[in-house]
Amino acid sequence: MGNSADRNAEVRGPWHVAVLMGGWSAERSVSLSSGEGIAKALESRGHRVTRVDMDRDVAIRLHETKPDVVFNALHGVPGEDGTVQGMMDLMGLTYTHSGLATSVIAIDKQLTKQALVPHGIPMPGGQVVESASLFERDPIPRPYVVKPVNEGSSVGVAIVTNESNFSNPIGRDVEGPWQHFEELLAEPYIRGRELTTAVLGDEALLVTELRPKSGFYDFDAKYTDGMTDHICPADIPDDVTEQCKAIALRAHQLLGCKGASRSDFRWDDTQGIDGLFLLEVNTQPGMTPLSLVPEQAAKLGIDYAELVERIVEDALNAKHSRPGGK
Repeated sequence: MGNSADRNAEVRGPWHVAVLMGGWSAERSVSLSSGEGIAKALESRGHRVTRVDMDRDVAIRLHETKPDVVFNALHGVPGEDGTVQGMMDLMGLTYTHSGLATSVIAIDKQLTKQALVPHGIPMPGGQVVESASLFERDPIPRPYVVKPVNEGSSVGVAIVTNESNFSNPIGRDVEGPWQHFEELLAEPYIRGRELTTAVLGDEALLVTELRPKSGFYDFDAKYTDGMTDHICPADIPDDVTEQCKAIALRAHQLLGCKGASRSDFRWDDTQGIDGLFLLEVNTQPGMTPLSLVPEQAAKLGIDYAELVERIVEDALNAKHSRPGGK
């Protein structure tokens, strides 16, 4: 695509950006909030923006839009699991965040373990179980956590303890993720604290501790103002901070993430550094006013609009690093 001067000009902008958001996953409302914030930030920097609320005609709409780059602000399936990435690859579109293979692996918590644990990344044990089996027996000793294999934002997470009201074994008529998903991932419950670390490009940012005011850090706690305190930087020992950042960056690199990612941890603070476990890697973290990546970036002096531009530039630079710039 043109000479090097032309390519550099395209990376600098101004750009025509299609902000792809919405969709039909359980995280639609989060995606719409992220997408609108991204669109306004890009417009404030002088870029041309086309908002695209994803529907079944999304390929036609993107083809007609002819953007320089697509900012993928979708969350959940099918925007974060490789489906939309594969479509955009076939269309020859440049887009932000991770590609097809990375997205397929990272959305699936079990595949993520298979990719990372052999490289020394500490993650909880556990197994994938048929939901119906929970009505007969516990798959592992209580307390344990069950969650969908391929949903994000703590959608459908349940903590099963001896004191919970799920009954023992879990009752068929009791509300929980077993009523909505045929398979679930069962993992040992790790007591302690919720930590998260963002990675931007090739740099781990900060560590945030999340303290829900009631219950645990579920979907409502993540996206309802006032329900969770964010302590950023987290008030934790320096060695745990550095380990969080090192694991987050290593996982980002091993999975082949692009742009921004966010790694979520549980830390048993009675065990020191040995009590730290990676739970999952989010390849398209939220960009809402309550989201963690913008918050960490702001603490380091990167405002929201600059953060958005950096993610777009990362996508454009990756495009130009490939043979032929395609």
